[in-house]
Amino acid sequence: MSPVSDAPARERTSSRQRRDERAPARRRLFRAMIKTISEHALLAPGDHVLVAVSGGKDSYTLLDLLAQARARAPFPFSLTAVHLDQRQPGYDGRPLADWLARFTAARGVPHEILSEDTYSDVVERTPAGKAYCTVCSRLRRGILYTAAARLGCNRIALGHHRDDALETLLMNLFYAGKLQAMPAGYTTDDGRFRVIRPLIECAESDIVEHAAQAEYPILPCNLCGSQSGLKREAMKTLLGQLERELNPNLRAVMLSALKSVHPTHLLDRGLQARLAGDAAPVVDAIEEPTPPQPRRLPVLS
Repeated sequence: MSPVSDAPARERTSSRQRRDERAPARRRLFRAMIKTISEHALLAPGDHVLVAVSGGKDSYTLLDLLAQARARAPFPFSLTAVHLDQRQPGYDGRPLADWLARFTAARGVPHEILSEDTYSDVVERTPAGKAYCTVCSRLRRGILYTAAARLGCNRIALGHHRDDALETLLMNLFYAGKLQAMPAGYTTDDGRFRVIRPLIECAESDIVEHAAQAEYPILPCNLCGSQSGLKREAMKTLLGQLERELNPNLRAVMLSALKSVHPTHLLDRGLQARLAGDAAPVVDAIEEPTPPQPRRLPVLS
């Protein structure tokens, strides 16, 4: 199947599609995604976007909403959906393949299904007791980069959402000692691709509601889904508890905090130096104070 779509900018939609697009959760998601794309300049005329479709609710939603955005966009861009079969035990990709075939026919978005045994590599390379996610993500990302180059894509879209960013922020804060979440977009180290996260300001609860209504054929993950007691799950539980007990809008407030950073009120000397235009952080030569000497009391005879 051709990787580049020649579908017109304005696609015809079925009555089912029009009805789905009026659903409240989908409308919230679409508005949030369009806002993110606009504010962070995630798409430009002539872009060819590889949309990574894992078979989970997030990536289905991403592909579906990007196709809707393409139909309404004031400039042309192309989409190609790519799914990677990691050859996990018990994997059955037929429901996803059937859905992608119907989606291609209805929305004019071509797709490819790749197959590589990354499952065995992930299990072999992950130390006992550690999460599979780090190794799995690195291997999948490399395969997607290779596919993007072959297909002529200049952008790669991933389905991370608001809750993923907040959980990552807490994990880095609690375990890595750094303030870092997930950017809406970044350029790969080799400069070949722009990786974008159009759903990064979308609430996971809206995605759950929308995915159920859209009846996506969700594929279970036998890697991360097989592990319990993960740090990310602990962060999700913590956010839920704080939202119930302290602030029902906690996640929205935290997202606003990520968009309203005050660097001068942080302790990163390198960041402060860069903001001041210095080439390198200035280290003040402050001598250690001499500790006070204990007072000698007179000896009483």
